[in-house]
Amino acid sequence: MNTHSSADRLRRLRWTLTALFTVMNTLGLVVFAWLLISEDRDQGEQRIDAELSQVTSSVSRLVAFDGTVDFGFVNTDVLNDRCPQFAILPGGAPAFQAHLSRAECVPMSAQLLNGLATEAVRTGKLVQGHQKATNGQVVKVRAEPLRDTDGKAFAAVVAVKSTEAESGAHTQFTLLVIGGAVLLIAVMGFAGHLLSGRSIRPAAAALQQQEVLLAETAHDLRTPVAALRALAETAMANPAQSAELLPRTVRLAARMGGIIDDLLVRARLAAGVEQLSIQPIWLDQLVVGVVEDSATDGAEVTVTAAPTKVNADPALLQRAIGNLLDNAVRYGRQPGAAKAFVHLTVAGGTVTVADHGPGIDTTMAGDAFDRFASTGGSSGLGLSIVRWVAQAHGGTLAVYNADEGGAIFELRFPVSGA
Repeated sequence: MNTHSSADRLRRLRWTLTALFTVMNTLGLVVFAWLLISEDRDQGEQRIDAELSQVTSSVSRLVAFDGTVDFGFVNTDVLNDRCPQFAILPGGAPAFQAHLSRAECVPMSAQLLNGLATEAVRTGKLVQGHQKATNGQVVKVRAEPLRDTDGKAFAAVVAVKSTEAESGAHTQFTLLVIGGAVLLIAVMGFAGHLLSGRSIRPAAAALQQQEVLLAETAHDLRTPVAALRALAETAMANPAQSAELLPRTVRLAARMGGIIDDLLVRARLAAGVEQLSIQPIWLDQLVVGVVEDSATDGAEVTVTAAPTKVNADPALLQRAIGNLLDNAVRYGRQPGAAKAFVHLTVAGGTVTVADHGPGIDTTMAGDAFDRFASTGGSSGLGLSIVRWVAQAHGGTLAVYNADEGGAIFELRFPVSGA
């Protein structure tokens, strides 16, 4: 048996959507970060290779060879005094005095340099890769063979550059990318939580409306159902009183029918399936018609109306004004009074319904009419419908107590310009 409520399932859905959104963005960011880090590493290698290539190619052009090796141009060139360092070595070819650049940027083993030169001369091809200096640093080496006029390799230029600076910059860049990715994941997770909350907000609102509607249905039908049962049981136990109880039963059943109609209207409004049929109508004539067609149960109802036109759905306006009138007739009398006194005023797009009852509980007057209750015990559902109708037309519903006593409801609509 599932003991989780719908609200719990919605909350779990929100966290599931947040997790899914975060995971998808995390995977994308991880791939993007890996590509950035790889690209930065490759660019660092390319920068080192470019420097080494510049040294070996430039020095190769500076070496003169006419049977003997001449380093005159090499000794006077600026490359001889700056990093990357280089060496010109015979590499197993006819021996000559090796040349080492004056700048020693990183200590290198002579045996390692000779080995690189020997391989370049033997194969006649470029030799490059990573090696270790005598101090343990990782270096990049490039050995380029020197060729005579016959194209035969007679020596090699070996250039060396430490990768320490590039490695440090790459490490710093990697940490920056990882930190930025973690921050973005956190921000996207938070944004995903907000977006998931916004995406399920309509469902949560509909669920809340459903729960309120069910609660109101149970609350509003409980009393009339109990009264209807009591009347039926009394009639069964006392057949002689049936003639007296039958009209009361009919009125009570009619009241239950009105409650159910209001519940259905509110449910349709809350679900957004109620389509408004907006048209210009004379509000004063509509109010007079509602008063004439309503059962006032002996209440004294008066109307003061001035011509005023509004754009509205006439069926919904009739229900809203009828609910206000029914509320005033039912609860607009002082305790012990024989009848209620209700006065309706129509002017400037506003319908005012005033009664002479006990008034409205001021502690509840600020409610949004979701569960409005008068001191007479109104369920508030009819007033909730009135508020829904007002909002659907861009109007308002206000309530306050008159100084001389009684409640005053003001239903205001925008005046039609037509």
